[in-house]
Amino acid sequence: MMTITEIMDILPHRYPMLLVDRVLEIEDGKRIVCIKNVTANEQFFQGHFPGAPVMPGVLIVEAMAQCGAVLVLRDMPDRADKLFLFGGVDKARFRKPVVPGDQLRMEIEVLAKRSNSIKIRGVATVNGEVVAEAEMLSVMARRQ
Repeated sequence: MMTITEIMDILPHRYPMLLVDRVLEIEDGKRIVCIKNVTANEQFFQGHFPGAPVMPGVLIVEAMAQCGAVLVLRDMPDRADKLFLFGGVDKARFRKPVVPGDQLRMEIEVLAKRSNSIKIRGVATVNGEVVAEAEMLSVMARRQ
């Protein structure tokens, strides 16, 4: 549905912090499904952990938040002037490790939306098994 080039037109993130590779599905204002292909070349694997690489849970949550930002910013006409920042993370659970070679599938749904904030719920899976889930609050800020 959306390629990395289209995602980069929406999100301000760049390597190594861009954690969304493709959008598979979108229901405007309601839901989005994205993927992140986890490779051995990821910068964070150098130190997390040498000889036993595991994707940090905070980066899985960040990847889910970026999916939510794509959903919200996609149709916003003045999106170049906006940033979505974390306002909070609730009910975060990490079920299984994510390792090089995994394809992280993230399904995000909007729980509540206000003029300058959004609450989303994300579930990340690998091969159909839940690896992480969380509720996230993002607050819109003016980009300086």
